[in-house]
Amino acid sequence: MKVIEWIAEVKSSVEKIFYGKSDVIEKLLVCLLCRGHALLEDVPGVGKTILARALAGSLGGQFKRIQCTPDLLPADVLGVSVYNPKSGEFTFREGPIITNLLLVDEINRATPRTQSALLEAMAENQISVDGRNIPLPNPFLLIATENPVEFEGTFPLPEAQKDRFFLSLRIGYPDRSAEEQILESQRRLDHPVNDVKAVVDLSSLLEAQAEVVKVFVKPEVRSYLLDIVSESRKDARLLLGVSPRGSLALYRGSQALALIRGRSYVVPEDVKELAVPALCKRIILKSEQAIRGIGEERVINDLLERVEVPVFKDED
Repeated sequence: MKVIEWIAEVKSSVEKIFYGKSDVIEKLLVCLLCRGHALLEDVPGVGKTILARALAGSLGGQFKRIQCTPDLLPADVLGVSVYNPKSGEFTFREGPIITNLLLVDEINRATPRTQSALLEAMAENQISVDGRNIPLPNPFLLIATENPVEFEGTFPLPEAQKDRFFLSLRIGYPDRSAEEQILESQRRLDHPVNDVKAVVDLSSLLEAQAEVVKVFVKPEVRSYLLDIVSESRKDARLLLGVSPRGSLALYRGSQALALIRGRSYVVPEDVKELAVPALCKRIILKSEQAIRGIGEERVINDLLERVEVPVFKDED
């Protein structure tokens, strides 16, 4: 199966369950193709869990979910060694993190100790338990959700952990026609997501991931991307600008988005479209800017307006 056909099959399958948010599905596919992880920040009830389940079901991979609470321990996530009195040996009982797609619901309700247990998995695709390294399945995608309007009983994610997420996405409310579809589709006892069947296999996903790095990026587009990053490091409103990890995420994500759109090359519009989800959690505002109500998205959009967009004739 060609990559463009693979992408179309997965996207079409998810859209049958998750209505009216084609752009969000595409961004999640960008994370998947780039072997990254996604942070979904939005209010409860907009379909974050359904989106993750629909994607996992379409891929045919194993899906697991963790509901974070303050009493959740790292062992509850990673697994634990259990002593067997008959054999006199310890047997490792794997945790939910050993899966293809893991949904970490309300990650900011877990304590920093438990949050840190996810860092190695996100960065190295492995976990460390009892002094030994255990590789995670390939592919491995972690989707974490966070409610940005409720702070009681929560533990804000440290900047180092936010930087581990490839993209930060907001779903938003559906439009009227999409919400009407949602209501009509739920005239049944069980949820329609239970009907999702695998339309591709995981081996084809690995092939699609290998195609991302082959997407051509013109020197002018690469220079445009670096100009945006450079401007963030000089912006007086920021305590910290975009790191090299952020510029790499924007670069690789633009390649994946071009592939999803059926192109073998990146255009400036790909960079602009991914700038906010790729960079907004990789900058730190000065405290006085936050008091004035200036957010990260506004700063990134201001950077895009200041940096000159290269103009050239598109070529295949």
